[in-house]
Amino acid sequence: MRNLRTLWLLILVIVVASCNETGKRQKFLPPSTGSVNSLMVVMDNDLWQGAVGDKVRELFAQPALALTPEQPILTLTQIPPQVFKGAVTHSRSILYVQQDSLAISHIKTNVYALPQKVVVVKGTNYGELVGGLETVAEEGIAAYRGVEMQEAQKRFKRSLNKESALSETLGISLTIPSAYRVGKQEENFVWLDRQIPKGNMNIIAYAMPENSFTNDSTFVRDIVAMRDSIGKKYVPGPENNTYMITEKAFAPYVFPAEIGGKKAAQAKGIWEINGYPMAGPFLTYIINDKENNRKLVLEGFTFAPSTQKRDYMFELEAILRTLKFEKAL
Repeated sequence: MRNLRTLWLLILVIVVASCNETGKRQKFLPPSTGSVNSLMVVMDNDLWQGAVGDKVRELFAQPALALTPEQPILTLTQIPPQVFKGAVTHSRSILYVQQDSLAISHIKTNVYALPQKVVVVKGTNYGELVGGLETVAEEGIAAYRGVEMQEAQKRFKRSLNKESALSETLGISLTIPSAYRVGKQEENFVWLDRQIPKGNMNIIAYAMPENSFTNDSTFVRDIVAMRDSIGKKYVPGPENNTYMITEKAFAPYVFPAEIGGKKAAQAKGIWEINGYPMAGPFLTYIINDKENNRKLVLEGFTFAPSTQKRDYMFELEAILRTLKFEKAL
């Protein structure tokens, strides 16, 4: 009898422990789906075709900076709530807008799939919906970009470039797809590129003296001067005496940034070939690398005439943002 009681007690302990362990398990989430920089907008057709839909397009499909031809930051696909079920809920980036009895706007993570960002905006009337969209748009776009970049960087790892030019020359590494090849390696300069339909994508890296860019009032002008001098020295055009410069008519956009754990400046603009009709977008990071007494410069630029370049530039940004400092030089 005593042994039987002990056996039942042991079974009870196992069952309770098993239940506790099961309770701690996270819900299984399928992998998210969708094209890079695409946004699934879930809202009633009447809202989409009216002022609320106009506000969604104004905020979430605004033109991306420094792209020609013009292209929205996100490609929107709208569906009514009745259709939002099954595999459709696995979209990586979702905006859910609904007229309801309360007014809220917030961002949820990994609700239906992994990784995933869902921005939810609810309101009792059109005014509250529009206000909610305006409130959450900046943070929501940053969240979408973050999850899209996470997905892009994960895809890079399927087939990696294993060349050591960046490490040997500058003491850094980037997570770069194998489609990129080293085209030029000099004492203080590395150039990698990959071929794409109708053109190419490029990454260049080099160092500037630590005391570069010390005058805030001339910062943008100094960036242009730096790019133009590097272009003249290292990035030739298709004909003699032609080389890459910053587009003369428009100054680049400049923002504060952080990359590789260090403070940096981000510049976006248009490059052109001095003396030849070629141009395209560029993205430059100027990184304050105090440990190595230098300003490290990373840049991605694309040449693809008459082609949408948003996703090309997004790939280049995703690569540059994988920067790691391997060793002191």
